[in-house]
Order: sequence, then C-alpha cells, then structure tokens
Amino acid sequence: MEIRVQEGVFDPWKELAVWQDRIAMSGKCGATGVFVGTLRDFNDGQVVKGLTLEHYPGMTEKHLEKVCEDAGTRWQLLDTLVIHRHGPIHTGDPIVLVATWAAHRRDALEACRYIIDELKTRAPFWKKETLADNGMRWVDPGS
Repeated sequence: MEIRVQEGVFDPWKELAVWQDRIAMSGKCGATGVFVGTLRDFNDGQVVKGLTLEHYPGMTEKHLEKVCEDAGTRWQLLDTLVIHRHGPIHTGDPIVLVATWAAHRRDALEACRYIIDELKTRAPFWKKETLADNGMRWVDPGS
C-alpha cells in the first residue's frame, strides 16, 4: 500500500504503469480497479477556473491509510495506491488516483469504489473554487 498527498502535478497513467508492471509480474493479479479524478471547469451551474485543496498533513495520510486498511479487510487485495493533490489545481489537472489490485475483478472494483467514496465524503480535505468572475466559494464535501 502506498499513499501520497502531494502538491505537485502527477501523471496518473505513468504512476499506474509503474505499479501495474510490478504487480503483474507476481502472476497473482487478475484485476486492477482504477479511478482518476480531474478538475472539471464547471460545478453547481458555474464556470470554475481553479481549485485550492487544503488538508492537515499527517492527519490526512492517516485517514487514507485507515480507509485503505478497511478496504483490505473487506476485499482480498494484493495492493493499493492512492495519490491525492493539495494546493492550487488548474482545470484538467488530475486531482486523485486510486488503484487497487486483486486476483478477481469484484474485489478490485468494489474496493476502488469504496476508497474513492470514503475519500470524497470523509477525508479531511477542504476545497475552495475560483470562479470565472474571480469569486471564490467553499465546496461541500462529496461534490
């Protein structure tokens, strides 16, 4: 399991390729569940120019570790990768990558969905959107 909360831009597909090669070589992996979230240019009927994500270092990682550990007790996983941005984010930028590996697709897909749903609704991240008119607003968790 690896969890990274970082400020810099990342390429989710390159990150995934590195892990996929490593996991697939074991011969035990039959399925990979993947979710990549990117910043769209609209929300709640308004044009979005950007987003600032805030979090509490240490607390956020600990929460994500707990969610991934919970997923590992519910489904038979071989490995889990979560990368999440913080700081300023531009439209089109990747925000989050969640990947799960398992012998069977149901375990990989259900665990991936569980992790992203928990992350979106309960992880200690705070989002502030910058709108087209340069106004700003806080976003409700889960949006």
